[in-house]
Amino acid sequence: MNCIVIDDEPMAHQVLEHYIGQTPGLEHLASFRNAVEAFEYLGKYKVDLLFLDIEMPLVNGLHFLKALTRRPKTIFTTAYKQYAFESYELEAVDYLLKPFSYERFRKAVNKAGLLDGPAEDAQISHLLIKDGQSLLNLRQQDIIYIEGSKDYVKIFTEAQFYLVYQTLKGLLEQLQPKQFFQAHRSYIVNKNHVRRIVDNKLMLSNQDFVPIGPLYKKELLEAMNG
Repeated sequence: MNCIVIDDEPMAHQVLEHYIGQTPGLEHLASFRNAVEAFEYLGKYKVDLLFLDIEMPLVNGLHFLKALTRRPKTIFTTAYKQYAFESYELEAVDYLLKPFSYERFRKAVNKAGLLDGPAEDAQISHLLIKDGQSLLNLRQQDIIYIEGSKDYVKIFTEAQFYLVYQTLKGLLEQLQPKQFFQAHRSYIVNKNHVRRIVDNKLMLSNQDFVPIGPLYKKELLEAMNG
């Protein structure tokens, strides 16, 4: 299945192109910063799937889709919730609210007709994060623990930590479930980096201590035993 990306944000292009590249059976043809350029391309080439933003300069994504005489399957990718109903009236395959995980992206693509199957380890062993003005493909096995504070998280590795604009809950959905568990309402831990349990705290491989929340203790012990 081939596809194109239509979005005015360079960072959105990087994320989507990275996700597309991780997905077997999905071929990236081109990316466009506005709907006018994409309209010309669609007049020349057959496209199976659109990843389409809504709030863009020149032409709104919804208006663009309405103007097409032949509509490819469409997955909207937007930061705005209020257009969801109208998107489904246009028979969109799915509506992805930014930021979205690779797993959520894959579910949307499978709705479009790409056969589903278990994600390969190589596809979910990295975490794509924003580091300054660039994107970093961080190996999940290098993450020791993650500390959350409102809408930000600190991701700790042996070498350094990264401050990322993301909720702890949203980040947990992107991590390998067999490798990571929530030890406290503010902490996620890589069980491969746990060295010992001391007085309701976890001592980790970098010598940091993470508290164990009473609501998570049972699940934590089961995860460690598993």
